[in-house]
Amino acid sequence: MAFDPDKDKVLKAWKCEETGLIVSINQYDKGQPKLQIGPRILNKKEGGQRTPVKAGRLTMEDIMWLYDNIDEIKDEMAARVNPE
Repeated sequence: MAFDPDKDKVLKAWKCEETGLIVSINQYDKGQPKLQIGPRILNKKEGGQRTPVKAGRLTMEDIMWLYDNIDEIKDEMAARVNPE
């Protein structure tokens, strides 16, 4: 079965304004929601946004932002994942 982009959904996303890191809860078709770390969407100096890039290695700013938001992210995931 080939990948169908119409079945791929972003259920909720968070963005670190300082570093451009995106963390999102995604779901493909009727599968279990999963957490995705990345990409990064950086701002251009002239204004606007650049093309998304891989998250790569996380900086201390990324870690602190993730630490500050992890409870909200965990609660959102727990509300969407079916217990097994």
